[in-house]
Amino acid sequence: MRAILAVRQTHRTINGVNDTPFSLRNMQRACGSCSLHELCLPLGVNSSDIDLLEKIVHRSRPLPRGKYLFREGDPFTSIFVARSGAVKSFAVGRDGSEQVIAFHLPGELLGLDGLTDGVHAASARTLETVSVCEVPFERLEETARQVPALQHQLLRLMSRQITQREAQLLSLGKQSPEQRLAVLLLSLSARFAQRGYSATRFVLPMARIDIANFLGLAAETVSRLLRRLQDTRVLAIDGRAVDILDLPELHALAGAQLETAVRELGR
Repeated sequence: MRAILAVRQTHRTINGVNDTPFSLRNMQRACGSCSLHELCLPLGVNSSDIDLLEKIVHRSRPLPRGKYLFREGDPFTSIFVARSGAVKSFAVGRDGSEQVIAFHLPGELLGLDGLTDGVHAASARTLETVSVCEVPFERLEETARQVPALQHQLLRLMSRQITQREAQLLSLGKQSPEQRLAVLLLSLSARFAQRGYSATRFVLPMARIDIANFLGLAAETVSRLLRRLQDTRVLAIDGRAVDILDLPELHALAGAQLETAVRELGR
């Protein structure tokens, strides 16, 4: 998609990735980690089909931290994918409190929650400065009729999200607070690695309070667990910068029964 051709795949310098522009013919690393890879470059797509796809993608200017992509109850019109930065999706309870549903890293799809009823069931808000690709769903469906492979790819994407949600419920079920945190860290590790970044050194885009909300824990519990992991030399932590010093031990803390959940959450 030319809408993401000139994108610079950016990240914190801790991951050692250069801010290098990509082109469609030379962007396999950038596009390969993106949920829209199948939409941009489905198997066997030809140049004319690529031209059709490129015309429907809108590219936003960088959005600042705290900007909504959509709100709960908004009409469903588009799907989104972050090109850089991170986004959280959450629902709001009757008392006004937030329940974090997921953290979305660059290349991960957002917005399909609105497909069933035509309105978004959750809100999505940026955790840091984010650049976004927006794909109007009506135009995507029209294009899919001209590029049949897209229909199969859309079904794959939706199936993947369902599988990931089931894995998340498994990992956050009746597990100990330490196991929940270990699974989240391992999920982030796997997802950063998929994007060509370090699996053991990364910056957490979310605040401790968001981690606690997502894991169903108190913020004080998350801070205490992180200190314990640092004291036992499993992690080194500097602000939001995390260095996993003992990856096997982190896997052991997660528990063998949660390895499937870690793999699914990292897909």
